[in-house]
Amino acid sequence: MPHLDPLLALAVFVSTAATDTVYVLFNAAIVARKRVPAANWSAGWYLLSAFAVISYTQEWIYVAFAAIGSWVGAYLTVTWLHTRETKAAEGA
Repeated sequence: MPHLDPLLALAVFVSTAATDTVYVLFNAAIVARKRVPAANWSAGWYLLSAFAVISYTQEWIYVAFAAIGSWVGAYLTVTWLHTRETKAAEGA
């Protein structure tokens, strides 16, 4: 039977709950077409998901690149959605 570390189990639980909370807030910002909040939540989501990046690369520095890429991607996507929505409302 594997050894269960209660502190590690609690950390995994809290980390997963926080990640899903941020993911829901990210999606709410996307639906509301709020670029900066969506980008901020996206970057936070990746910071909370950093353990996956670290486990693959063994380097913390890549977490910064993941967060920045996430922020830019979310911001540009919401900008594109907003532009498309505005053009549709204008009948273009």
